[in-house]
Amino acid sequence: MKCLVTGATGFIGGALCAHLREAAIELVPVSRSGASLADGSPTLAADLFAAQELLRGVDSVCHLAGIAHQRAASADYQRLNVDATLALARAAIEAGVRRFVFVSSVKAMGPAGGDSPRNESMVSAAGDAYGRSKWEAERGLLALCEASAMDLYILRPCLVYGPSPRGNLRLLARGARWGMPRPPAGGARSMVGLDDLTALLCQLLRGGPAGAHTWIVSDGQRYSARYLYDTLRGAMGRNPGPEWLPPLAWRAAATLLDRLLGQEAGATYDKLFGTELYDHGALSRDLGWRPRQTVADLAARMVASP
Repeated sequence: MKCLVTGATGFIGGALCAHLREAAIELVPVSRSGASLADGSPTLAADLFAAQELLRGVDSVCHLAGIAHQRAASADYQRLNVDATLALARAAIEAGVRRFVFVSSVKAMGPAGGDSPRNESMVSAAGDAYGRSKWEAERGLLALCEASAMDLYILRPCLVYGPSPRGNLRLLARGARWGMPRPPAGGARSMVGLDDLTALLCQLLRGGPAGAHTWIVSDGQRYSARYLYDTLRGAMGRNPGPEWLPPLAWRAAATLLDRLLGQEAGATYDKLFGTELYDHGALSRDLGWRPRQTVADLAARMVASP
């Protein structure tokens, strides 16, 4: 089997390429700059709008490339997350690719409307340019693949954690190490481990059910900021520490950070203390997939990261 992976040097892409190499699967790794993978092997700097040659003899495509959570213009989200995705899919259909795996996001489903876990059908209008671009890419792919023989698997992962966390998880791990005050109780968020996600990607790249399918990917746990903080502190052999900063002060600090980052007011506080839960039941029913790890399993490696 021959597999093309876009976004090969990213957080998920790098781990996926390592899994595929271990499985002795022929790999075509593509990245924006042509940078090397962790093992030193090169990637191909390619234009996804002209990928026909890259797809020669390819059986499966995993599309991870795009922009996420950056203060980019709406036109950039449209071009990189929507137009490039559909151009690659068209080229894949023309090249006779058998399977196309698109890593979307739960953000394509729009803001959460309550405290109950959401399934794939519980969609609202996307709340930001990133979510809208993922939703539009999903709709475009479904329309393209409807009249083709190429199987389409759309995955909507929750926040992905791994041994070297990124984004807010990285900041929380640093805060736990540096003595940040214990967060107040409240909120719950779904997440998924990097190894579980990449194992699922490998499974689908080898083959899955015919047709087009959309699945949420989570580890089934409920994570609050306090639980994550306590777990990370415990992995360092420390107790949780005092809860000396009142909730109102947390809200004020989060609002200040929103202003500094140019974000909508309340964005940071919602990420820390909001409720955003997702149900991976459809994935388990359709594929028999079960998550094998939780944050507690990786906490020691997460706090060891710089």
